[in-house]
Amino acid sequence: MRVGMLTGGGDCPGLNAVIRAVVRKGSFHYHDQFVGFLEGWRGVLDNNTMPLDLSTVGGILPRGGTILRTSRTNPAKRADGLEKCIAVMKEQKLDALIAIGGDDTLSVAQKLFEKGVKVVGVPKTIDNDLAGTEYTFGFDTAVNVATSAIDRVHTTAEAHNRVMVVEVMGRDAGWIAMYSGIAGGADVILIPEIPFDIEKVAETIQMRHSRGRYFSIIVAAEGAKFAVNEADKGKTVKQESAVDEFGHARLGGIGNAIAQEVEKRTGFETRAVVLGHIQRGGTPSAFDRVLATRYGIGAIDMVHRGEFGKMAALRSNKIVSVPLLDAISSNRKVDPDMIEVANGILDKLTKD
Repeated sequence: MRVGMLTGGGDCPGLNAVIRAVVRKGSFHYHDQFVGFLEGWRGVLDNNTMPLDLSTVGGILPRGGTILRTSRTNPAKRADGLEKCIAVMKEQKLDALIAIGGDDTLSVAQKLFEKGVKVVGVPKTIDNDLAGTEYTFGFDTAVNVATSAIDRVHTTAEAHNRVMVVEVMGRDAGWIAMYSGIAGGADVILIPEIPFDIEKVAETIQMRHSRGRYFSIIVAAEGAKFAVNEADKGKTVKQESAVDEFGHARLGGIGNAIAQEVEKRTGFETRAVVLGHIQRGGTPSAFDRVLATRYGIGAIDMVHRGEFGKMAALRSNKIVSVPLLDAISSNRKVDPDMIEVANGILDKLTKD
């Protein structure tokens, strides 16, 4: 078979491991040929490709980023964009397409599937918020990076008697904040799922100081929301009002906003650290390399089983296929059990 492949949306540690696994399994076991589209769906629209073979994927397993590059291009927002994608795939004489990405990338894949394209999805997002699967590759690496940063911030916070706010990624779900906050020994963890009262955050910090703990660590997801009153409830802090082709505004700034409000209410020196794209960069963890490899093998096997319109998923530590519609129907939020774990070790943000 002749199979196309693309990576869309934000870059993510482990993307190259997926590409490598697809090409190696497809070449050794199925004698497939592969075409890589550059810069996500933009590459399909522009018919911008590169060959993918065993020599191309040699040595890419530990590399971050993606050799296919990426973009947030949405063909459905272009005039006849989906039809142009279909025409390009026919010109390339493809038998199938493997789309590696999050809910935005896979939503385009679903639209193309509905128009007859034989497409298989691979879940990718460091936020770990894609429905239908238990873990996405890149998440473990991001958590390790964030935890390491929290450990480093911890020592300087203690040395200077400061409150430190660490802002991590997480637009709609707080998985990175929750895991890194627990692993890094944070005193307050703020996630998008639960709007927070800044007064109660300040009370928690003051309570720690009253017990002789003169420093504190707050971990906040970028999508965490103030809940001061009904007018402000549910609002996120944005860097700018412009949105990308999938309708997403660029978030960022919640860390600084929290730091200002905490210092104003407590009088304690408070600083913010924004990890940003550091969480995306660099070599993937061992866990992510293995998971991404399993996803890649699962995807090419799905192609040969004819399981189109579906996504490779991890369930009960097995790679299975689930409908793309299940993956893009909703965001996977932090589950109550994990919130309960955090509640068991953190000071309460509410009064009894």
